[in-house]
Amino acid sequence: MKFSEELRMETAHIWQANLNHPFVKGIGDGTLPLENFRYYVMQDAYYLSHFAKVQSLGAAKANDFETTNQMAAHAQGTYEAESALHRTFFQSLGVTAADIAVFKPAPTAYAYTSHLYRAAYEGHLGDIIAVILPCYWIYHEIGEHLQACTPEEVIYQKWIAAYGGEWFKKSVDEQINRLDEIAETVTAKDLTRMKEHFIISCKYEYAFWEMAYTLEKWPGEIAVAKGMEQ
Repeated sequence: MKFSEELRMETAHIWQANLNHPFVKGIGDGTLPLENFRYYVMQDAYYLSHFAKVQSLGAAKANDFETTNQMAAHAQGTYEAESALHRTFFQSLGVTAADIAVFKPAPTAYAYTSHLYRAAYEGHLGDIIAVILPCYWIYHEIGEHLQACTPEEVIYQKWIAAYGGEWFKKSVDEQINRLDEIAETVTAKDLTRMKEHFIISCKYEYAFWEMAYTLEKWPGEIAVAKGMEQ
């Protein structure tokens, strides 16, 4: 069994939870309030800005020039493709420059990106691929899972088309293959650490949907809001 297959099997229950999350289902059937999607898009833009930096760290830690080039291309692709998609969403959702200026990451978005950086700075390229792969892989499976859905909201149609498309599948497959190649050359201790990175990222993917579905706030913000209501 390939390392990626082992990871996919061990996280199957988390994977299914991602597919069944009401935020994801709400995109598919069009019932998700745009307020929640707007919140998600802003948090996701923050996440992806750091995701691209971690991809760039992968390029720096690669042992051969070809991999350096490919990882750098992934970082550029994240910037170009995802930024273009989010710019479209920002415009459609009425996100202004003022909104962006005062934006603060939610606890889950901040914690997830911190997890990525820790794995990237403390580990090698295998750690980096392991920690970022769930984002690629889960999104593609969700995109494929929702392909048959026809939500009336155009924004949701575009989101499904983006992640269920062939161009995205190519990137996912490339990273899966890269992880399996690295797994054949590292120690058992490395594999255990890489697996833990992967599992935690899968859990954070679920937490990210939950964050957007509940419009997550920092505990202090909740306390202030309750105080103002009294």
